[in-house]
Amino acid sequence: MVPKLWNETIDAHRHAVREAILDTTWALATEHGLTSVTMSQIAEKTGIGRATLYKYFPDVEAILLAWHERQIAAHLQQLVDIRDDASDAGQRLEEVLEAYAFIAHERRHHSADLGALLHGGGHTAHAQQHLQGFVRDLLAEGAKTGGIRNDVAPDELAGYCLYALTAAGSLPSKAAVRRLVTVTLAGLRPPG
Repeated sequence: MVPKLWNETIDAHRHAVREAILDTTWALATEHGLTSVTMSQIAEKTGIGRATLYKYFPDVEAILLAWHERQIAAHLQQLVDIRDDASDAGQRLEEVLEAYAFIAHERRHHSADLGALLHGGGHTAHAQQHLQGFVRDLLAEGAKTGGIRNDVAPDELAGYCLYALTAAGSLPSKAAVRRLVTVTLAGLRPPG
């Protein structure tokens, strides 16, 4: 029987190797472009053998999709943490929307081919639905307290917010992102 500590050590090692593969592949893809990255380069830069690399992932695309899934999970957790730290409904909504806009702003650094791979697949659909529901719930809470308009369904308002703030990816500065958030929030206020 293998001791529990040994199993934990092996799991930690596997996790560390996987994380190193993800980070190395992302660095190579952003530096050299998606089409120039090879499994041999990844193995060499990570400091592992090619056979070991293939035990983790079948190809470069699979590695980048795993990297992206990790990023999505981290971003969703970041938004949950922000929501949980805010004191009232209005502050929760504002801080979550601002954080989402800055996440979108960071994505502008992807090359076209990398962006198409990461955002064109079905692996993002579940996260997008989760995000839509997350923002919808914040808006519904805000509508109950009177700070958010109630003449439009929270689900429609969530779509409005997410589509509007995705535009932050094309903005040139953080100040422009903040202005976009301000304009988006203004559209959520009750009419009159």
